[in-house]
Amino acid sequence: MINKEQYLQAYDQQLRTDAETPSAISVTPMGPLRLVTFDGGRGFITYQNLDGVVTQEIPALVGAALEHFKGNAEITDVEWKTRGHDTAPGLHEALLANGFTPDDTESIMVGPLEALCHDAPMPDGVTLRKVTSDADVRAMSAMADEAFGDPVSPRQANALMSRLARNDGMELWVAEVAGRMVSAGRLEPVPGTDFAGIWGGATLEEFRGRGFYRALTAARARSALAMGKTLVHSDSTEFSRPILERSGLIKVSTTTPYNWKR
Repeated sequence: MINKEQYLQAYDQQLRTDAETPSAISVTPMGPLRLVTFDGGRGFITYQNLDGVVTQEIPALVGAALEHFKGNAEITDVEWKTRGHDTAPGLHEALLANGFTPDDTESIMVGPLEALCHDAPMPDGVTLRKVTSDADVRAMSAMADEAFGDPVSPRQANALMSRLARNDGMELWVAEVAGRMVSAGRLEPVPGTDFAGIWGGATLEEFRGRGFYRALTAARARSALAMGKTLVHSDSTEFSRPILERSGLIKVSTTTPYNWKR
């Protein structure tokens, strides 16, 4: 039986590398940081750890990283991804001082993929399928925007279509009722690791609590197992965390995104 510490070690060693950002347009190292540029004018800052960076150096490191993205006029927003188990005194204050705003904290969930395949009955009247066409991806993205209470935007759909064109293993799955998309999620197999990521779970409010997310999660897990993956990770909201815990995943830490907008 793998324990929490072993899962966290696998997460840090296997995922907090270039494997974390397979869809990056470019990655620029800056000390311990990885400054990542994505399609659609998005910047992303991550790192394996900040060991060896003293408190006095953190404000300058944050400022220099943000200046890197400010120098690219196409970048409209930047996310700095923090993890709750990192040692980084003063980082919160330095991010706020540079105009970053913390978003909701999510749970980092890790566990065996096989566990997600059990006790996942198919809800009555639901159809699960992978989507790849432009029309389906745009419909899926619009449904997810609605589920999260956001304005419908083409930005995510454009980024997903760009990913699909790369054929890097990402899969998009939807659940439908009477031809209507009601839930969706993304599978991200991580090359060179034991992991696949379960991301983007979104279910329309009136269809929650009926097993759609659970069934989609099981379908994605079976697909990942067929690829030879054995472990799953996900950043989970308080809606999905209990479902994943009941399926055998463990909360190993937390993650809080800090966002900057031009």
